[in-house]
Amino acid sequence: TPQNQLLSPTSLGFSTQVQPTEAGEVEAPLAEEFINLSELQQQQPQDDDDDDEENYTGIDDDGEVPSWYSSAQRIKELRQTYRLHENDTGSVEFQVAGMTERISYLTKHLKTHPKDFSTRRGLVALVNKRRRLLNYLYSEDVQRYGALVTSLGIRHKAPGRVPDREERYRRFPTQKAVKKHLVANKKK
Repeated sequence: TPQNQLLSPTSLGFSTQVQPTEAGEVEAPLAEEFINLSELQQQQPQDDDDDDEENYTGIDDDGEVPSWYSSAQRIKELRQTYRLHENDTGSVEFQVAGMTERISYLTKHLKTHPKDFSTRRGLVALVNKRRRLLNYLYSEDVQRYGALVTSLGIRHKAPGRVPDREERYRRFPTQKAVKKHLVANKKK
C-alpha cells in the first residue's frame, strides 16, 4: 500500500549531494537515510475534535467531570423538559429553565471566587432578566407561571397591581387643617 511505502529523501525533495558546511566539514549524504511514511504520519499532529460535543466524554485528565460540563448537560436536559414544541427556543419556560441552571452554576462559582466582580455583575443581570420574564409570564398565564416556579424551585414574588397615590398614602393621617387666622396674617 502507498502508506507503508518507503520513501527516499530524493523523492521528498532533499538533495543527495555532499554539502560542505561553513566550517569546511563534509556531511554525509541524505540519500542513505530512508523514512517510513507511517512513521511520518505518526509524527504529524492528529486532528482531534475535542470541541465536538458528541465525542467529548466530559472527563478531564484527573478523571473527574468538570462542573461547567455537568452544568451544560443539565441546561440541555432542562431545556428539553420545558420546551413547548420540538423547535422551541424562545418560550418563557425554555428561557427561564436555562437561566435558572446558569444562575445556580454562577452562584456556586461565586462562593469559591468571592472577588470575581464581573461574574457577580453578570449574575445580577441574569437574575433580573429571569425576573422580568417571570413577571411577563405571570401577566399572561398564572397557571403556567405557578407550575414553572414550583417545578424549578424559584423564589419569585409575583408582581402586584401598582397602587395609586390615594391607596398608597391612605394609612397615613391626613394633613392637619390650616388655621384660618394664620392665613389672614400672611395676606396683609
